[in-house]
Amino acid sequence: MALRRTIQYSRISAVRRGRVGEVNEAITGGTRLAPGRRAFPVARLATLALAGFLAGCGGNAPPPTFDLLAPRDNLSVRPGRGLIVVAEPSALAALDTTRLVVMTRGGGIAYIGDAQWSDRLPKLVQVRLIQTFENAKRLTGVGRPGDRLLPMAQLNSEIRRFGIDEATGEAVIEMSVKIVQDSTGRILAGQIFTRSVPSGGSGGPVAAAALDLAMQDMLRDIVRWTSARI
Repeated sequence: MALRRTIQYSRISAVRRGRVGEVNEAITGGTRLAPGRRAFPVARLATLALAGFLAGCGGNAPPPTFDLLAPRDNLSVRPGRGLIVVAEPSALAALDTTRLVVMTRGGGIAYIGDAQWSDRLPKLVQVRLIQTFENAKRLTGVGRPGDRLLPMAQLNSEIRRFGIDEATGEAVIEMSVKIVQDSTGRILAGQIFTRSVPSGGSGGPVAAAALDLAMQDMLRDIVRWTSARI
């Protein structure tokens, strides 16, 4: 890309100075045209050079999209007897996004440019948590608030960390989870869950894969913990 831009700039600069020979030399990679061969008109060359420069720098294609998966295996848990609803997790604005987060060494937050989640992170986590409960088949039922269910309890959660830790090179997830009795609003149980796995880098595909692996482990932990208390 840098080489292309250098060539394009040299073409445009030469055209502006009226030095057609330099333009043809730039196009042919340093080989001058043989005597008697006709060069492109200067105006035409300028148009082509500018169009090529803009084409090389343009493009607003969205980054590749990645997903979190609901685990189907290793879900042996104590059978529960209740029906619960799973609320969408709360999160700070920096995490309430489709972008993949990098937690920098200085305590800041950056985003990975070549990747995005398939939905806002809190919404995606809610959907995969519900699906994991369904895959475990250990509760009477599970749904969302507003599904017109009569639940025993609601599962509230907060996403505290969800990204690549630049200092350790790990994918790190931390969530606070509470089981709240639906009829009284009383907190029946609470737990903070943390998972981390090596990420192998902060590029989009490897970061997304590491975060998905850590999330699947955490989903299993949350489902086991909740099912034992409902």
